[in-house]
Amino acid sequence: MTYESAAAFAQTSGLLYFVGIFAGVILYAFWPRNRSRFDAAAHLPLTED
Repeated sequence: MTYESAAAFAQTSGLLYFVGIFAGVILYAFWPRNRSRFDAAAHLPLTED
């Protein structure tokens, strides 16, 4: 395996890894069950102690 092919493999696999992580974060953020948790966190600075 040459350096060029190893570098191309590493770049491609790294890109696919980070795309997968990004897709997981987006799915988590827009999952309907998490809406109430995020709404509560968004209103937290507006509550008075």
